[in-house]
This record gives sequence, structure tokens and C-alpha cells, in this order.
Amino acid sequence: MKIFKVIDLLKNRKKPAFILTRPINFLSNWRSLPAYELISYILMYASVPMLAFGIQSYSIDILKIIFFTVITLYAGFFAALIWNDITDADIDSVAHPDRPIPSGRISKFCFFLIALIFSAMVFIFATLISPICLILVCCAALFVTFHDKYLKKIVKIPAYSEIFTPIQWIVVAFFGFFAIWTAIPQSSSVFIDLSFLGTISTNSEGVAQMLILVLFTYFADNAHDLAEGIVDVEGDRKHSVRTYATSFGEKNAAKISFVWFLISGILGVILFYKTILSFIFLVSFVLLWLYIMFYSYRLLKSDGKDFKKNASIVGRKGFDYFLFTYSIIFIDVVIQILFFNFN
Repeated sequence: MKIFKVIDLLKNRKKPAFILTRPINFLSNWRSLPAYELISYILMYASVPMLAFGIQSYSIDILKIIFFTVITLYAGFFAALIWNDITDADIDSVAHPDRPIPSGRISKFCFFLIALIFSAMVFIFATLISPICLILVCCAALFVTFHDKYLKKIVKIPAYSEIFTPIQWIVVAFFGFFAIWTAIPQSSSVFIDLSFLGTISTNSEGVAQMLILVLFTYFADNAHDLAEGIVDVEGDRKHSVRTYATSFGEKNAAKISFVWFLISGILGVILFYKTILSFIFLVSFVLLWLYIMFYSYRLLKSDGKDFKKNASIVGRKGFDYFLFTYSIIFIDVVIQILFFNFN
């Protein structure tokens, strides 16, 4: 009888080895990430170094840098989400009980091993670009780790958690520009020699473009985070996580989210004027921005049972707005490059 019990236990036990040997299969079903989102990340991560490089002939060297950038940032995206799931397992048990750890689909240890694999990929491919890019991702990883594990639960600043959440996306803008500035030598008015770490070669226009993209990234991502924070307010409040919704109330969080979307739209138009982007970007972006502003305004005016439902919709569509803006940048630059090389 004991032998049969052992056999039953072996049959019914969780199989972390299966998850580790088929990580892509697991990750595709982990948060039910739609195919368009997974593809959009590739376009997003490629768009920034392409925007920084400009409209000119592409050599093997620049294509290699773009490829390494995509791998680095994609691995970093998965690593950050997994670390967040590990550190927020207690909060997710209330707000998102269907996620892998609260639902029991995977143990913290197995998720930790998967996170290590992706983290290693981040550091390896960042090193292949430049030492400065490696330092950039190391600093970002350290901050995100301490933010998720400790700071957002102990720092007393109102809304602290959501104020600093966009850092992981801001890295995308910084990394793409620095990948070009440190790996592809170009004529420049700004030249910084960091000895064994290499050099940073750019100009004042490039710095301005990067800062505008960084600001857009911050406000666009934070706007949808605020809406999602309204949905998660009970779990965050229970665990003393300081979001806009827990610090200032759900209604005020909706108002701030609306203002953040408004600012992001203004920054998107400024990005068009200050970069190589064409009217392909401008028209597409303005339509996309008006679309999300409609839903954000509807959240602002909703009440009762519809309030959290609309907050959930804005959270999802707001992230799509943020993500698709980068996709539009990629498409615009690719079209311009094709005209440049074949006309």
C-alpha cells in the first residue's frame, strides 16, 4: 500500500523541471500575454536605438547592436516581472490569486531559477554592447530589486510605489540611446571618455531627444499604472503599499491618471518635432492618444460598480497606448529607412 501511495505522490507532484525545460510555453500562459503584446516588445526595444541612430545606411554592426538591445531588454522585461511576482506573492494572493505563485502552479524557488536565467541573459548581452550598458542595467536591476522587495513597503512617501514603478520602462529609453552612443562611433559635439569603460559620443540634440522620450515613457506608463492601482487598492492597502489610490483615494488617482495621459500626449507631439519622426508617427499617435483619452475621461466620470471596471479597462488600454506608441516609432523609422536606401 505504501508503494502505491508513493507512486500517486510522484504522479501528482508539481513538476518544476518541466517548467524549466519549457520556459517559453510557461511564460506565454503565465499572465495570458497576447501575441500582439509579445511582438510589440520586439518593436519597442528595437525602435529606440533605431531612433537614436537616425535615417542612414545600416551596417552589420548597427544591426548587431539592435539585436543585442532587443535580447537584453526582452530578457530584462521577463526578469523584472518574475522578480515582482516573487516579491509581491503576498499582495497577489489578495489582488491576483490566479497568478503562478498564489495559485500554486509554481514554487518561489522554481520562479527564482527562471528569473536567474533571464537576469544572466541581460548581463551577458549588455556586456556585448558596451561596459556602460552593462553598468546601466546593473543599476536598474539593483534599484528594481530593492524597490520591489523593501522600499515600496517601508518608504513613507505618499504614492511612493507608483512614483518609481516606471523606472524599469525608462531604462528602455536610456539603454537604446546609450547603446548607440557607446557602441557606434559618430561625429559629435558631446564626447565623454570614461577610460576603460569606453566613450560616450553624441550631441545636444540627441540628449534632448532621449530626455523627451524618457519623459513620455514616464507619464504614459505611470498613467496606466494609476488605473491598475485603483483595481488593486484593497491588496495594496492591506500590505501598506503606497500608491496614488491608497495615498489619495481612488477618485483622485483617476484624476491624476487623466492628467498624466494628457501630458504624455503633449510629449509625444514634442517628440515628433524634435526627432526624425515623420507625419506617419504624428497622425497615428494623435489618433491613439485621443482613443485613450476617451477611456480615461470615461473613468473620470464613472462611479459605483462601473468605476473599477473602467479602471481595469483604462489600465489595459493605457498600457497598449504606451506600447503601441513605440511600435509606431519603429514602423515610421523603418519606412523612412526603406525610402532612404531604395530611392
